[in-house]
Amino acid sequence: MNKPLAISMIILGLLFIAVSFIYFLTPANALPGFLPGHQAVLTTHHYKHGVGSLLLGIACFIFVWFQSGKKRLVKEEKNG
Repeated sequence: MNKPLAISMIILGLLFIAVSFIYFLTPANALPGFLPGHQAVLTTHHYKHGVGSLLLGIACFIFVWFQSGKKRLVKEEKNG
């Protein structure tokens, strides 16, 4: 397992999930300017942005889960 990669993916996953909660809870006119979807005249929420960010966060955790599993050695059988 590559520990620096796993740690960075955990941090990135937590960041994506935090951003998804910002999208779910904050209307578009109150979003920070560095987030996509900030529009001064809209009072609606960007649920699609939140779902996308949540899925990216979950994907980061799934990646870490697969990377941290036990490694199996597969022996090739030679016929003949």
